[in-house]
Amino acid sequence: MKFYENLEDVMKHLTSSGAFLTVKAADGAVNTMTISWGFIGYMWSKPQFIAVVRPQRHTKKLLDSAVDFTVSVPFGNLTDELKVCGTQSGRDINKAEVVKFVAAKETASPVVDNCGAYFECKLNYIDKFDEAFLPKEIIEKVYSGGDYHEVFMGEIVVRH
Repeated sequence: MKFYENLEDVMKHLTSSGAFLTVKAADGAVNTMTISWGFIGYMWSKPQFIAVVRPQRHTKKLLDSAVDFTVSVPFGNLTDELKVCGTQSGRDINKAEVVKFVAAKETASPVVDNCGAYFECKLNYIDKFDEAFLPKEIIEKVYSGGDYHEVFMGEIVVRH
């Protein structure tokens, strides 16, 4: 896997336009949500994708029973779909009617079709941000409601 190839473009699209974080729960339920924050790097000598999800999100509930997740990064397309998946909950709508899911190569969680980059990730670490270690200005700006993100780190097993 050419891990760093086009990574700058991927991160540019992730942070400016967004990407789809998709998960298939243990019960078979599938959902995707729009993310615009994430980290890519190496941990334990393996490539990792770190995503953060607020506790009230439907996707977070599914991640709690999942073994993997995917991140699909559209390059300049699917803007309407990103908007819907970022503003509508999978509790209320079927996201498979908004985007087309296709089977991933190595994970149970599917990817979103027609994206420029995909990361298939085996979930290997979950944690929650602790306010004791966050700067006061971040708490005031991002977490005034006390809904601290949870961290989901997955080993990138396929990048395409």
